[in-house]
Amino acid sequence: MSVRVTTARLRALLPALVTCLVVAGTATGCGSGDDRPRIVVTTNILGDITREIVGGEAEVSVLMKPNADPHSFGLSAVQAAELENADLVIHNGLGLEENVTRHVEAARESGVATFAAGEAADPLTFHADEEGGPGDGAGAPDPHFWTDPDRVRKAAGLITDRVIEHVDGVNEKAVRDNAERYDGQLAALSTWMEKSFAAIPERRRALVTNHHVFGYLADRFGFRVIGAVIPSGTTLASPSSSDLRSLTRAMEKADVRTVFADSSQPTRLADVLRREMGGDVNVVPLYSESLTEKGGGAGTYLEMMRANTSAMAEGLTVA
Repeated sequence: MSVRVTTARLRALLPALVTCLVVAGTATGCGSGDDRPRIVVTTNILGDITREIVGGEAEVSVLMKPNADPHSFGLSAVQAAELENADLVIHNGLGLEENVTRHVEAARESGVATFAAGEAADPLTFHADEEGGPGDGAGAPDPHFWTDPDRVRKAAGLITDRVIEHVDGVNEKAVRDNAERYDGQLAALSTWMEKSFAAIPERRRALVTNHHVFGYLADRFGFRVIGAVIPSGTTLASPSSSDLRSLTRAMEKADVRTVFADSSQPTRLADVLRREMGGDVNVVPLYSESLTEKGGGAGTYLEMMRANTSAMAEGLTVA
């Protein structure tokens, strides 16, 4: 069987070859490393999804650490080099990884295959309405597609195709078998979420969050987005006093007393809102933009979504 070596693989092997030449001169020899093809993924949510699909067929390197903020995390020089040495780069796109985009573009320009999962998952746009939209971000694409498991199913199918198309040396049957198994788990998740949310009374199916992150979930499962403490789709924005007053009025009008705050971010802003409304606000933490370490409550995408669904169903049912 012939083996095709891509330009990306040659780039990836060069550092190892140089190292071998150096250590050979010291008579220490050069041990065999992981010579599997390499996939680099920007966010840890997409990293988990990709690993489920790829299995052991390729090395999957995830740049974003657990509990990090995808809007603000950056790369070291070594991580930036990983992108340009990959066989395939998978990123969210739609402006999510604000400090990483230029590195992904540089890798693409150097010939590395890249795939923007969010851009391929029927993206929604932020919109402003009378109950509190995302401020100046209205009309921009919403990058948080993973809050809808059905869109994740679509993205996972496309990731599978890209892996088979661009990553030489993987076993296509093994990858497709992994993808089929995982698709079944995602379908079961979607069904379970729908049943869990069905218990929430219609008048309580309203969301207020730290920033606008659950638009896809609201669209899929029939929630109203009342507003956000930070009137933006990014955590890098800051609320003004008038933003907080507008949100307070919207919450009072909708009789909403529950705010969902990202567990990886301080709840300071939600606490400010609680004070604005006289203390009668229930702040519920969610895992919205990052996985945790294993055993931390949201070590996988499936675990994260189940934890969030349970917290939202309980928070809105008893609110």
